[in-house]
Amino acid sequence: MAICFPEDRCHLKYVGLTKEEVPDIEQLKGLLSNKTKMVVIHHVSNVLGSMLPIEEIVTWSKRVGAKVLVDACQSVPHMPVDVQKLGADFLVASSHKMCGPTGVGFMHSTFEMLSTMEPFLGGGEMIADVFNDKSTYAEPPSRFEAGTPAIGEAIGFGAPIDYLSCIGMDQIHEYEKELATYLYESLLSVPNVRIYGPAPSQTDHRAPLCSFNVDNVHATDIAEILDLQHSVAIRSGHHCAQILHRNLGINASARASLHFYNTKEEVDVFIHALKDTIDFLTSQH
Repeated sequence: MAICFPEDRCHLKYVGLTKEEVPDIEQLKGLLSNKTKMVVIHHVSNVLGSMLPIEEIVTWSKRVGAKVLVDACQSVPHMPVDVQKLGADFLVASSHKMCGPTGVGFMHSTFEMLSTMEPFLGGGEMIADVFNDKSTYAEPPSRFEAGTPAIGEAIGFGAPIDYLSCIGMDQIHEYEKELATYLYESLLSVPNVRIYGPAPSQTDHRAPLCSFNVDNVHATDIAEILDLQHSVAIRSGHHCAQILHRNLGINASARASLHFYNTKEEVDVFIHALKDTIDFLTSQH
């Protein structure tokens, strides 16, 4: 998504999908102009499982003077991510996807960039000096952390970062690539299933997740029966991506997501339970 601000008004411009169901990077390139102020993109899609070429997009964006914000929530927990190499102005990720506490995450930027920005919240610790008619702000990052910080959550966030680092992000990434292919190919064996996003053979990287639908069966019904009858947990809904779902012509999808602690045997359990669930739901019609 490219954001433009012509004549002091904000205009949002969205990128569509290619026939392989990945964001159309060439379209994005064509949307960039000297009016573009910020480009907001994901690193890895939590619906399509596809990965974007962040370094190239950053290069194109900087040529027109645009800032780049990268949502890395789906990449940082699963692969090595070199924020300096990517070169984005802002990169964000969440704790709970990294096996940490909920309600906390991080934003990475440079001290120079953050120093040019004013805080958007007021409260304790974000000021330097306060006068009757003005105040000055603390140095970053304190100026953006008004009030009592999430101390416990931040400390808890540190534990999974150390844990994942000890395992090794390269090792996690290689294992999950194999797991992702196994999940995709196993799901293909289920009749009347439509998987969204590129096949592993069409991309250098596919995340270990599959969003899918089954003909004439609602995604929420699938998730409910899998949970209640088989103790298999997947997610259903729009996955915080309503616009993407509209682009795909659907209002919801089911999604099976894996991490380094999952196994091929668990994928087999899921596939067997899914087939039973589909048989049960279609027999009710």
